[in-house]
Amino acid sequence: MDRLSESLPERTALPESVPALAVSGLAFHYPDGHRALQGVDLRVERGERVAVLGPNGAGKTTMTLHLNGVLRASSGRIEIGGLPVDSRTLKEIRRRVGLVFQDPDDQLFMPTVREDVAFGPANFGVRGAELEERVQSALDAVGMAEHAHRSPLHLSGGQRKRIALATVLACQPELLVLDEPSSNLEPVARRELAEVLLAWGGTMLMVTHDLPYALQLCPRSVLIDNGAVVADGPTAEILADSELLAAHRLELPYGFRIP
Repeated sequence: MDRLSESLPERTALPESVPALAVSGLAFHYPDGHRALQGVDLRVERGERVAVLGPNGAGKTTMTLHLNGVLRASSGRIEIGGLPVDSRTLKEIRRRVGLVFQDPDDQLFMPTVREDVAFGPANFGVRGAELEERVQSALDAVGMAEHAHRSPLHLSGGQRKRIALATVLACQPELLVLDEPSSNLEPVARRELAEVLLAWGGTMLMVTHDLPYALQLCPRSVLIDNGAVVADGPTAEILADSELLAAHRLELPYGFRIP
């Protein structure tokens, strides 16, 4: 764990008073008129790890796609480290927000692991020795340095998840956003990814249906349903509220107990 922490890229410092993420009145509707978000308010401080919980179709992924400008809000405001998300700031916003998709195959497209990890920082203008250092540090952080010259297509699902994470870490994000990071992972790969995420120690927003994973990684959780925040508090307290979970179609695994 200490080795992983030491090998991670340095993150940009923010003024103490500025949150990592500030979302105010975020609303969004699709072209067919479906209203996916209905005035979401969310503030995440630097260094917080926050799980975003909710049933299918609640608006969780839609919200995260606004954080780096993949989707544009119908109304409301988003700031990343004090910088508003708009058409003029997109390049810097996409440097600050590292989005790791649910399916790593949506993120890995180069012939080798090293080229995939280098692609992001190179796109932001990093070159030469600094680029090589970032690639090496990110691969060390996820424990995949020995696979740098392999094709991602020849790696396991858990290994591809870690490579997808490395592609984002190499860009030195101020906010790491993960969409269902534990999905389709066997128990060992799930644990290994959790160790990497805990070692990173930066600001993290994690969309997940995996309630035990949320408890393991995120001290705070936000519950979203029908496009709005319906609960926000300590993860253990939210998961201990069986009536709240049932009302929003969430359920802990059979026999799981909140410590």
